[in-house]
Amino acid sequence: MANNRMEQSRVNRSRSDRQKQRHRRKRWIQITLLSFLFLFTLVGVFLYQVWGTMTQTYHPYQTDKREKAVTLNEPFSILLLGADSRDATSNWRPDVILLAAINPSKHTVRIVSIPRDTYVPIANTGGEYHKINSAAYFGRKKVNPNGPGSIKNTAETVEHVLNVPIDYYIKVNFKGFTDVVDALGGVDVNVKFPFKQAMIGGKIASFKPGPKHLNGSEALAYVRMRKGDTQGDAGRNLRQQEVITQLLDSAVSLNSITKVGDLLDSVGNNLSMSISPKDALRLQSIYRKIPKEQIQSERLQGENRRLKLWYFFVKDSERQRVSDLFRTQLGLKKEPVQPFHTKSEE
Repeated sequence: MANNRMEQSRVNRSRSDRQKQRHRRKRWIQITLLSFLFLFTLVGVFLYQVWGTMTQTYHPYQTDKREKAVTLNEPFSILLLGADSRDATSNWRPDVILLAAINPSKHTVRIVSIPRDTYVPIANTGGEYHKINSAAYFGRKKVNPNGPGSIKNTAETVEHVLNVPIDYYIKVNFKGFTDVVDALGGVDVNVKFPFKQAMIGGKIASFKPGPKHLNGSEALAYVRMRKGDTQGDAGRNLRQQEVITQLLDSAVSLNSITKVGDLLDSVGNNLSMSISPKDALRLQSIYRKIPKEQIQSERLQGENRRLKLWYFFVKDSERQRVSDLFRTQLGLKKEPVQPFHTKSEE
């Protein structure tokens, strides 16, 4: 009898243990499912925010120099514009004009900076010659009835200067630039010579030769200084390329949701681009695969000369040299640039 009671007790304990195990497994599964649901919700909200922010900055653009729009699977060009405004406004001029040609299959990039004082005929003005950074001004309808908009007029002017199609553009103003630098944790540069430059707000930034880590305000002062550079705009352009290359390297390596969120928050209304949200993610992947030694920077040769104002003059032969390099990079046949009829010889 005692044995029967002991056996029954053992059976009851075994049944209880099995029930507890099933209960624990069921609870573990519930917790796991809830965890996955929470994770997917977070990711979904984040992607929605990313997509929403990028959609707000997206403004389609189509060049007239292509029979059909290219995709990011083909060689393509991007015009990078740094606007001299501190907030979102229609009244701006480009302080930085940089053209990049990217070949995804060869994993190569060519970059050239165009000095803002370059003396060129401005698009949609009937051939009027001005500094190239005034193309944005003459693109405004309030200024020029034939103006197609500041960005398109700037792009068309650059296309005419180098005879290279511009497939995409990215425009960022001063505020966006400083905030992006800060969101990416700053930028490292190698200062070539000592100089001082006023920052936005009036404070003075001092730069001494050697490696230096810059915050957003310091980086903006670093790329804007030119009067204290013996190379003038040429030296300024080299500093711009140095900083932009560093920022691109930092941006494509982002793998933290927090950092991406900070970067998007910093963009706000300070960025405009013709790259769709889907293509922006693809562009990050393309750039990440390009070795640094495959990124070649070109210098647009010319000289400063005074008419009524100081301008930067570029010979047709130099325009042709750069045009040939970029058309080759884009897989296009070389074509002669249209000669400029300027007062550069006066």
